Amino acid sequence: MSKTLLITGGAGFIGSAVIRHLIDHTDHRVVNVDKLTYAGNPDSVAMVAKNPRYHFAQADICNADVLNALFAQYEPDGVMHLAAESHVDRSIDGPAEFIQTNIVGTYTLLEAARGYWNGLENDKKHNFRFHHISTDEVYGTLGETGLFTEQTPYQPNSPYSASKAASDHLVRAWHHTYGLPVVTTNCSNNYGPFHFPEKLIPLVILNALEGKPLPVYGNGAQVRDWLYVEDHARALVHVFEHGKNAEEYNIGGHNEQRNIDVVKGICGLLDEMRPLPNNSVIKHYADLITYVRDRPGHDQRYAIDASKIQRELGWKPIETFESGLRKTVQWYLDNEVWWRRVRDGSYQGERLGSL
Repeated sequence: MSKTLLITGGAGFIGSAVIRHLIDHTDHRVVNVDKLTYAGNPDSVAMVAKNPRYHFAQADICNADVLNALFAQYEPDGVMHLAAESHVDRSIDGPAEFIQTNIVGTYTLLEAARGYWNGLENDKKHNFRFHHISTDEVYGTLGETGLFTEQTPYQPNSPYSASKAASDHLVRAWHHTYGLPVVTTNCSNNYGPFHFPEKLIPLVILNALEGKPLPVYGNGAQVRDWLYVEDHARALVHVFEHGKNAEEYNIGGHNEQRNIDVVKGICGLLDEMRPLPNNSVIKHYADLITYVRDRPGHDQRYAIDASKIQRELGWKPIETFESGLRKTVQWYLDNEVWWRRVRDGSYQGERLGSL
């Protein structure tokens, strides 16, 4: 059944993947609400922008009047809330924006959704859903063994993860206090096409292509569980459509990798797919690897137990890390116009979050 979904942050990395999936593989209508900060890129949804089921509104989720007007205008059947400041290093340099967007913005959106939902009747009210998209970083850090589950206590260690933990708690409270129908998902590290190049994988790809140093924090032994963004988009739509009210679902790719191995893997793929010229001063892209001082409070290991979503909803990732990384590197090689436009803007690959 076709629905109208109000999606916040739809010009961002994960949000744009969700919108592309919705337009290409479902009959749902999409209202993309995005402030278009530095990481919001209309180019990431340009291929679906002319579809009659797609609508865009440039708006700040902290603006209650604008949100109320959007709910009244489009009468959505649900919300997928992805708008967030999301970069740990930026949260170290400037936590205030993370508090404002991730906490105050989520509160403002919840209130707008609650007011709209309270005015609905019958099936429309019964079937409404507020889907909050969060991160595994709210759980803190793991030792060498173990996995994050939906029952893992929250223990955020950065301003970013603390702000996301707060937003998760607000969503839970709005359900238990006011009855708002909600579902929450917490995901592992995403990667793939259209990724803003402040994050590890796109930063390494683009720095390597430009012959710049490839920064690796500390000894590079930090472990992350990597999730291909298009797998994540499928999961989010599936949870919105089939997840149970008030439930939480962890979404992971079953792909634990050390940061240094990720960087070396990218270098190996570039050696194969974009060989260095014979007169290059380096023989291999890995020669550009540079170890830098670790960031403050750097979590050592994340790993998601995604068995609940697989067991209860039947979702599992399609891409292995090897297949997804190859697709990602190839995408950046094939889409230089996209990333050149990004590189010419507000972020030039500088070090952030070093204090």
